[in-house]
Amino acid sequence: MACTGSKREFVEFERVFLHFDEDGDGKISQDDLRRCLRTIGEEPSAEQVELLLEGNGESLIGFDEFTRVVGVVGDEEGKTRELREAFGVFVMDGEGRITPESLRRALSRLGWSRSLEDCIVMIQSFDMDGDGVLGFEEFRNMMML
Repeated sequence: MACTGSKREFVEFERVFLHFDEDGDGKISQDDLRRCLRTIGEEPSAEQVELLLEGNGESLIGFDEFTRVVGVVGDEEGKTRELREAFGVFVMDGEGRITPESLRRALSRLGWSRSLEDCIVMIQSFDMDGDGVLGFEEFRNMMML
């Protein structure tokens, strides 16, 4: 769901959102959100959508919430804040870094089962300093691809 937030992408996401907002009230259901995400190439489960919207507390979401979920953020501070929140989902060992084990547990909670070996390989792909874990800057680099 990485998105650079360009004007063209924003317009495309708005077009997709409006397509699913059939009654024009500016809101779509969580099921519609799943269908929207499929339209842009994602395949989230109902549980993954619930995790993405954790704290929303509503069965309907507006365009602002939709853009947050698909990664369109207007300013650099907002991007950093959201990246830190996402980073926190994967950090479970209290060290402020993503370890292969914490990555495996987080992915499992999101419904994506991976072996510890798979997680080691995933981390190695973005581990710039070779310490076997991902710090926030390495995570940011990974998410900006």
